[in-house]
Amino acid sequence: MKPTHSSHIPLWLAIIMTLAMIIFVRESAVVVCQIIGIEKAANIVGLVAMFIILMTWRLLKGLPSWVTQASNTLLVDSGFAFLPVSAGAGLLLFALGDELWGVMATMLISTLIPLWGLAILANRWLNHNTSTDTAATHSVGTHNTKEQP
Repeated sequence: MKPTHSSHIPLWLAIIMTLAMIIFVRESAVVVCQIIGIEKAANIVGLVAMFIILMTWRLLKGLPSWVTQASNTLLVDSGFAFLPVSAGAGLLLFALGDELWGVMATMLISTLIPLWGLAILANRWLNHNTSTDTAATHSVGTHNTKEQP
C-alpha cells in the first residue's frame, strides 16, 4: 500500500472535485442500472462502485490529501442527513406501547456496539500506518546521515 501523497489544491476546489467525482459515479450507476433494468439499485451500485474505485486508487497510487480533506469537510455534518429518518422513526416508536423500551434498547445496542468496534479498528489502523511511516522516515534519515562523510 502506497502512502498518501500531498497536493497543493485549495479546499474549495477539492470539495468541488470530490462532489463532481461522487455525482459522476452515482449518475453512471443510474445509467448502468437503467440499462440492466434495476433502477432501484442505482444508489447501492454507485456506493459499491465508489468504494471499489477509491480502494483501488488507494492501493495502486495512494489517495491524494485533497480527497481526505474534502471528505472530512463534507462529512462533518453528515448526521443531519439522517435527521428526517430519525424523526420519523421516533414518531413511530411511540405507537409501540409496551414494546417501546425493548425496541429502544435493541436500537441503541445494535448501533453503539458496531460504532465502538469500528472506532477501535480505525484507531488501530490509523495509528499503525502513522507509526510505520514515521519509523521508515527516521530510519532512512539516519541511514543517509551515516553514509555522508
